[in-house]
Amino acid sequence: MVFPNSPTDHGPDGFEPAWAERARSLAERVVRPTAAGRDRAGRWDHALFAELAADRPGPGLAGPLVPRALGGTGLSAAQTCALLEGLGEGARDPGFALAVGAHSVLATVPIRAFGSAGQRERYLPRMASGEWLGSVSLHQTRGAAADPAVAARPAGDGSGGWVLGGDLDLVVGAPVAHHFLVVAGHHGGRTAFLVDATTPGLRIAEAGPEAMPTCSWGRLVLDDCALPQEAVLGTVGGAPDEVEPLLAALDWVFTSAPWLGLLRALTRDALDGARDRRLFGRPLTHSQSARFALADLATQCELAAGLLYRAAAQFDAGRPSLADAAAVRLFVASAARAVTEGAARLAGPPSATGDRLIERTHRDALFFAETGGVDVLHPVIAASVLELG
Repeated sequence: MVFPNSPTDHGPDGFEPAWAERARSLAERVVRPTAAGRDRAGRWDHALFAELAADRPGPGLAGPLVPRALGGTGLSAAQTCALLEGLGEGARDPGFALAVGAHSVLATVPIRAFGSAGQRERYLPRMASGEWLGSVSLHQTRGAAADPAVAARPAGDGSGGWVLGGDLDLVVGAPVAHHFLVVAGHHGGRTAFLVDATTPGLRIAEAGPEAMPTCSWGRLVLDDCALPQEAVLGTVGGAPDEVEPLLAALDWVFTSAPWLGLLRALTRDALDGARDRRLFGRPLTHSQSARFALADLATQCELAAGLLYRAAAQFDAGRPSLADAAAVRLFVASAARAVTEGAARLAGPPSATGDRLIERTHRDALFFAETGGVDVLHPVIAASVLELG
């Protein structure tokens, strides 16, 4: 698995914690005020994303891992995780954070790692500025464990092009995307392609889960979409060794980062609620069981942070571990459910004027765990433990 590591391009010195805090405060000011309303309406707000992308000099949330020479912020994996953690904590909006992470990491890094010079120069600057949004299906972030839902065949005109057919569900950002990363199966293997939204034969249907409604969801339908040879990302037939394992590791680590921020926000809400509530005339925080519960929430946050930033450091060292990335996703998904339930017990009934974060994260944490692919995560970790390669 390849991760494009450029230690000399990791942004200015003094990143931590100033820019991470800037991402948190920016998201708190720009995104949080409308989070509950957008959640009820099931609405993606592109203007919010554009405002985050335009914050320069600043976090560069649209392209943190894009090199500065190509218009990005040129941050490290650890710095990017810190930005996304800050986004999750400040925005308190799991769907919006997923959409941002899918574009800024899942859609950009494979192009940086495996794209041709022409692909990198065409796509990455406009993605880093927020002008073009890239999109992926969460079905394609499970590595080679899932059979491809799209089939490819060589074009019959001798041009070296391809024709794609099939459909993909759970496509993050589909209705507003400029292009899509699609892995297609064919005789001789699986190949990754960059498919522009304007490609004839491509159709976007409105479809999505009940969870994370502030993310823009869609289903991608490809009906004999003709692509030029230049649309191939990486090597023909090379997706199982190139794009697919990288996508899986990126998803498992970087989409977990906003959830760490959400866990911290939930823990803070639980603490505030316990301080405000009274039991037998005394603050709830005087109760030993409440204190134990708060200790458990804080411990879950710190354990999640340790796993997350260890995996990020491995990316930065140029040796990302699928097993450690899988462990991050497995633990954070479990911690999201545990912290949400613990916060609900301590914070008490939701306020009529609150943003109902606990209710929203309870729904979204279940979806987060399901899309992580527990059936994939456990085998990946077990294979590492058993040294099966």
